[in-house]
Amino acid sequence: MMAVNLSIPTLTKYLKSALITVLIGLGIIIGYIIYLAQDLPSLDQLENYDPDLVTRIYSADGEILDELFLEKRIFISLDQIPNNMKNAVISSEDRRFYNHWGIDSRSIIRAIVVNIISLGYEQGFSSLTQQVARTLYDTIGFRKTIIRKIKEIITAIQIERTYTKDEILEMYLNNVHFGHGTYGVQAAAKRYFGKDAVLLTLGESAMLVGILPAPATYSPINHSERAHFKRNVVLRVMRDEKFITKDMYSEARVIESENISESIAKGRAPYFTEYIRRTMEKEDDRLGVNIYRDGLKIYTTLDTRVQSVAEEALMNAIKTNQEKLNQRIFNDPEEFSRLAYLNIFPEDSVRMMMEGDTLLYEDLRNKLLVQGAFVALDPSSGSILAMVGGRPDYHDQYNRAVQAKRQPGSVFKPFVYTTAIDNGYSVTKQLLNQPLVLRVLNANGEWEKWMPRNYDGTTSGLTTLREGIRKSINLVAVRVVKELVPASEVKSMAKRMGITTDIRAVDAIALGTSEVYLLDIVNAYSAFANKGVLNKAFGITKVEDRYGNIIKEYDPIREEVLREESAYVMTSMLQTVMDAGTGGSARWRHNFYHPAGGKTGTTQNWTDAWFVGFSKQLAAGVWIGVDDPIVSLGTSQDGSRAALPAWANFMAVAHDTLRLKRMNFVRPSGVINFEICSITKDMPTNLCTVESEIFIQGTEPSQVCKVHRRN
Repeated sequence: MMAVNLSIPTLTKYLKSALITVLIGLGIIIGYIIYLAQDLPSLDQLENYDPDLVTRIYSADGEILDELFLEKRIFISLDQIPNNMKNAVISSEDRRFYNHWGIDSRSIIRAIVVNIISLGYEQGFSSLTQQVARTLYDTIGFRKTIIRKIKEIITAIQIERTYTKDEILEMYLNNVHFGHGTYGVQAAAKRYFGKDAVLLTLGESAMLVGILPAPATYSPINHSERAHFKRNVVLRVMRDEKFITKDMYSEARVIESENISESIAKGRAPYFTEYIRRTMEKEDDRLGVNIYRDGLKIYTTLDTRVQSVAEEALMNAIKTNQEKLNQRIFNDPEEFSRLAYLNIFPEDSVRMMMEGDTLLYEDLRNKLLVQGAFVALDPSSGSILAMVGGRPDYHDQYNRAVQAKRQPGSVFKPFVYTTAIDNGYSVTKQLLNQPLVLRVLNANGEWEKWMPRNYDGTTSGLTTLREGIRKSINLVAVRVVKELVPASEVKSMAKRMGITTDIRAVDAIALGTSEVYLLDIVNAYSAFANKGVLNKAFGITKVEDRYGNIIKEYDPIREEVLREESAYVMTSMLQTVMDAGTGGSARWRHNFYHPAGGKTGTTQNWTDAWFVGFSKQLAAGVWIGVDDPIVSLGTSQDGSRAALPAWANFMAVAHDTLRLKRMNFVRPSGVINFEICSITKDMPTNLCTVESEIFIQGTEPSQVCKVHRRN
């Protein structure tokens, strides 16, 4: 074998060529890196990096009602994250974090060796800083390629030059994905353990960090054993890296399992928060926000104390009405079979479900479940204090307080009487309580005769407007429309007072045959308590961005819809209903004694039961019925029996809870007391039995009684 002898000049020539080749190669690499660096996200983008954050809805008394998000992320500062969490992340994800300059060369070399030996991708080498850079690239939409990986490394180096290690760690811990739609340690702590991140234990911190390599694989909800195993691995690494002592390791490891919240806790007042969500969706474009991404704070008018009282009062009434509905249907085999589809579902099972032993089949709920809705307002502002849109035990997306259009029955009558009072008629105006025949359009659009009747089937002679509303006499209400104010004016009055549904201007308007929303009715009644000024019902007071800057404040929208005198007279008439009429049981049975007015409502065949009323400080209304309007609550289940108990119990407890004192309605100067003959309602003679009545000045009687006078 021949030896090759190279002369020194030749060797020098080869070395120069190799050096030139290396330098050219390095130049190309450096040039390529410079070229790639031209297309990097600017540090301004990183500085202004705006991750999706959770929007929170707050009650007026400071409670978090619900959260809205696509990716659940709640930003917190580094000092709110416990040291155990920081140390667990560093020991497991990037143990040389405080020593490298954005990339860890040792980790890169180790990963290359491991992956070559295994002939696969067994180990990654991304530092925490690189993962922060990756989050930025994911956000701005760069495709995942080898070139992007190089760009991430370059960006990581830039990040290290711009931010402190603690700032980078804070970015990481607020943006890393922990599975189940949660991003950041605060959202993860809330989701898995139901607590703030600052309260995380050593074991809980280790379990969260154990999730990071593969959130779906190590989910403590779906794979508790795997999550437990990974927790112990993280604890062992923390011990080996001297972040915890052997005793701390042993103590944490001996805990067999962390307490994991398997289901997401329901928010408070779910029907109300859904109402707020829908309201804000309409505001998105106008305010230039996204409620699911922008981390807003939405402050509302709801008072959780009042909400709790409303929910309990409504649910108690629903249970009572459900028992009566069950009894009625069980005693009518034909109706039971028809409504419960007993040719499909077993009778025994349906009976057990209706009695509350288990949830009722979804297909049967609209016919066999008694439902309800409740709204409470502050008349002085229109603030919604409580809203319940259906049964709490069968929560659904259908908010009956604002979406269900139901016939109001006699709850609509105050609009009829208000129209008359506002047109100059007095409370002593008398009309015959006698039958009359009307022409109405039927469902086929054809005219037919209609003969309304009173609820109890009785009739009588001349009856005053006050007496007509006190006893809820249908024939008097119909005659108000026929003889005093036309249906078109009643419709206009209802619209003016905030009724937004289509009110049909027909004679039957007097009996509440046109459908309404509960919220509208309660809002309209609140104008009586507020001297004729309608404050439009609203639920949002303020919206802030994630930094606490106010985006929008919402003030009451006020409109005078009635003369103060008319509002006071109507309030007085509705007080008569409460004190001596169809709402009287609120006093003697339910012990609600604050000055108040209100009205019952019942529709044909007892399919809808209402009670709406107000004090000086609260206006509230309740509806009870079955979602399918063909299903009756049962004979005699009218507004006073089915709905009034919920209203009265709520008003009594709510006034006590809020420590509201009894307040009388203030009579305006334009309303006077005037003595009249108790029989004829005219000016009395010295032979008349006298009573005192209120009149808007100028509407008091001018004619002397012709019955009680000397011949």
